[in-house]
Amino acid sequence: MGRKDPSGKRIVVIGGGTGVFTVLSGLRPMFRNLTAIVTMADDGGSTGMLREEFGILPPGDIRRALIALSTSDNKTLSELFNYRFREGTGLTGHNFGNLMITALERVTGGFESAIEEAGKILSVRGKVVPVTLKPVKLMAELEDGTTVRGETNIDIPAHDGRLKIRRVWLKPKAMLNPAARREIMAADLVIVGPGDLYTSIVPNLVVDGMREALRRTRAKKLYAVNVMTKHGETNGYRASDFLKAVEFHLGEGVVDYVLMNNKRPSPARLRPYVEERAEFVEPDVARSSRKPMPVTADLIRSRGFIRHDPEKLARVISMLL
Repeated sequence: MGRKDPSGKRIVVIGGGTGVFTVLSGLRPMFRNLTAIVTMADDGGSTGMLREEFGILPPGDIRRALIALSTSDNKTLSELFNYRFREGTGLTGHNFGNLMITALERVTGGFESAIEEAGKILSVRGKVVPVTLKPVKLMAELEDGTTVRGETNIDIPAHDGRLKIRRVWLKPKAMLNPAARREIMAADLVIVGPGDLYTSIVPNLVVDGMREALRRTRAKKLYAVNVMTKHGETNGYRASDFLKAVEFHLGEGVVDYVLMNNKRPSPARLRPYVEERAEFVEPDVARSSRKPMPVTADLIRSRGFIRHDPEKLARVISMLL
């Protein structure tokens, strides 16, 4: 991959939730051609209520990606799109940005056009694309054979959270959005993750057509592993377990690079996570004759929550272009 002027490279980020927001926030100042391909499996909170009442595709992860790509100097706009109502009959729990996208869908006549108009309001540089245009429900099979229905019930386990997830799928089956496929095929680099493995990452990978698109594109594919585990989804996982789950659903030999954090947080920073039953993810994927190539670096914030630092993440990613 050329190194003369990486800022013009076309980068696609696949995922959802805060993970996509983090990656896009770090990359936006450095690159001109960014596209977020976002999961459509979310069914909790404000998003879930709007899906139920209006039949709209989930707007929450779309909203986060739009905010991350916003170039507007008006910070009030971003705050407005993130504003959550704490009171008010019928409004409590709703997010203003989600309501705005829902209203725009009604005004413009389509979900994709609503995203485009919201992007204009936020002065977005880049694109935000739903991974599919079909309403879906996320399903998971646990190691004891139990089936869990719904992203929220997997994300916040109503079952025994110690049980490992065996696989996830979408019901009904859904085809890859043609716009998402075009972005993947034109990309120089496709980044998968970071984010909640089974509720933000894999739901994109099991969309029909995604595996083929990622195999056929000339782009390099990078999987960014989480820095902490999550109870109910990735209990006891090391980086190799995250990678195995991605390859189980996507197929082996697709990912070119696996990016792992090698900076262990101090015991004091890890202590609050004991109650959440979250643990540091060991970067244990070693170099071998087969793909992917491991890439390790200090990727976490120096203080506060143990999460990826957007700037550190972007710097390492830029070195691969």
